[in-house]
Amino acid sequence: MSPSDSALFETAAHILDRFQIEIPSWGFANTGTRFGKFVQAGAASTLEEKFKDAAEVHRLTGATPTLALHVLWDLPGGLADVEQVQALERPTGIRAGSINPNLFQDQQYKFGSLCNPSEEVRANALRHILDSIEIARHLHARDISLWLADGSNYPGTQSIWRRIEWLQEALCAAHQHLDPDQRLLIEYKPFEPAFYHTDIADWGMSSHLCRTAGPQAFVLVDTGHHYLSQNIEQIVAWLLHLNLLGGFHFNDRRYADDDLTLGSIDPYQVFRIFHELHYSQSETPDRGAAAFMIDQSHNLKGKIEAMVQTVATAQELWLKAALIDREQLEALQQSCDLVAAEELFRGAFWRDVRPLLALWRESRGLAADPLTALREDGYVERITRERACRQSTVGSYA
Repeated sequence: MSPSDSALFETAAHILDRFQIEIPSWGFANTGTRFGKFVQAGAASTLEEKFKDAAEVHRLTGATPTLALHVLWDLPGGLADVEQVQALERPTGIRAGSINPNLFQDQQYKFGSLCNPSEEVRANALRHILDSIEIARHLHARDISLWLADGSNYPGTQSIWRRIEWLQEALCAAHQHLDPDQRLLIEYKPFEPAFYHTDIADWGMSSHLCRTAGPQAFVLVDTGHHYLSQNIEQIVAWLLHLNLLGGFHFNDRRYADDDLTLGSIDPYQVFRIFHELHYSQSETPDRGAAAFMIDQSHNLKGKIEAMVQTVATAQELWLKAALIDREQLEALQQSCDLVAAEELFRGAFWRDVRPLLALWRESRGLAADPLTALREDGYVERITRERACRQSTVGSYA
């Protein structure tokens, strides 16, 4: 290896060593759409199986040490289930990641949760968030990830004004219960399941709610939660500038919130987002890092294969964006040399970093090609045989 190649590898290794992305427990379970689901015999139906699958992904990629947990699906008993999670963390080497309350599945949430006209329902929803914060405290989890399905389908059927007030009041109350090292991540979504108005419909509303709730509240960006052709990287840059970016739910989409594997439709978009994150770190290295989390369901693809594929794609795109010659790019931007600047930027995207990734993996005791290693190891076949006889869709994510 030449000195220049050696220096490039050391740079790449430093970048990849620091890259971690959280995977979701529900990504291993039987999942689908509102119309139905296709059951996979090897899908995880217990929390233990989800932890084992997560450990397999981490063993192959070296980048997924935490597992996002959903309170209703993974800890239906609340605090009583914390010991089970802790018992699974030790043998698998996987830690509990972000804690996700469920404010959209119970029948009482038909007309909303924190924004429901019923004071009793609003109190129940807030109590669930406070219970989730307590679960996170016991599991030493930093982030409580909050998404509301609240909204309305027809004009005039709900008071938008009153719902804003109820929402602010509830989030302020939740923020007061956070430990100093905990964060409340507030997600937004322009539509679905509410089609006339959604109570937290864009990053501006989420930003306002964070500012109102308190300094430990941050915006969570789901890459599938935007209108077609929306400039997500510009939103990311603004949130970074305002110090309000808390993290991401990464997936991909063709039309709306399709929950496709990351980069399967538009890898260039993910690259552009990663560029803004790298730029922010180069400008303000002391800024707190945003949490990287995957939020996607695999209705057709094999679940573990899809997760490994997503993580490997994220590693590739993260490395591509990190290796942009930012000094040269800034000079070209300053001189308004549009074609040269774009070509430098595009060239970084088209660069094949897979050989560098393979070298890094081998140097860290990982398989050079994690997908091939998964197939050759036979893990999926083994769990399919073991789980097929007791497969269930109970508690699955749709």
